[in-house]
Amino acid sequence: MKWQPDSKVLIQGLAEPAAAYYATRLYASGTQIVAGVEVGQGGSQVGEIPVFDLVEQAVAARGEMDVSLIFLPPYRVLDGGLEAIAAGIRQIIIISAGVPPLDMVYLLREAQTTNTFVLGSGSQGLLLPGKLWLGTSEPEFYTPGSVGIVSRTDQLMGEIARELTQAGIGQSIAVSLGTDSIIGSTFEQWLQILEEDEATEAIILLGQPNGWCEIAAAEYIASALEKPVVAYIAGLHAPVERSFADATTIIAAQLSHSVPTMSTDKQVIAAFKQASVKLAKRPSEIPQLLKTAIRREV
Repeated sequence: MKWQPDSKVLIQGLAEPAAAYYATRLYASGTQIVAGVEVGQGGSQVGEIPVFDLVEQAVAARGEMDVSLIFLPPYRVLDGGLEAIAAGIRQIIIISAGVPPLDMVYLLREAQTTNTFVLGSGSQGLLLPGKLWLGTSEPEFYTPGSVGIVSRTDQLMGEIARELTQAGIGQSIAVSLGTDSIIGSTFEQWLQILEEDEATEAIILLGQPNGWCEIAAAEYIASALEKPVVAYIAGLHAPVERSFADATTIIAAQLSHSVPTMSTDKQVIAAFKQASVKLAKRPSEIPQLLKTAIRREV
């Protein structure tokens, strides 16, 4: 796995309030934050973290970086991501949400040509309990163990981790893919990673209703996974019919003739049933469903 406790981390957009808040907490927790970047603030410091005007200046002064956490405003994410790629950073986590779709398309094409791994946009980051904290998830909800969590929801991942921790079930890794319409790494990529990860015995998938990403994940589980999977689809049992996508995604889908009609909740349910994945109706059901699924595998 590429994500290691000694990974050297850069923060882009350090002047953003969320970045400044989390940078000091990440640094205090042991995450190797070696530099921050914010145009016009080079030469200053945020706590113990030196700030540079450009990524290339940070790399020249502090050495090669493994990961960049991007907190930049959405319209600046493309430039920031391209700058990080040009400086040789091959793992990027985009915390910023609402990145223009065409900007993400351009960035992901560049990432593909340079073999750069992108998580997000709209991601809460990645967490290896007790080892590595990257992003805005709250580490106190997590405890080391053998269950991997992959999420396309917003703040729900921490709530699920707390439910597991209270039930005595630890986690090997928790990954927030991002909530925007166009994101980098997908459910399928992370499911493959967790299937091959020796520290992970079971997987929890957290998704959105009316999503083709979730259906594709269910199809991948049916065809390629042997480890037990429990899923929870946020809003699946809401009493009214509505689209749970953001306004930009809804409008783009309506204007584009190339975007297929969004799937219904019944299609999502059918896809997971076909894959023999247990669907929790509420977060509190997940620990017991997970224990049952693990026992069946033994």
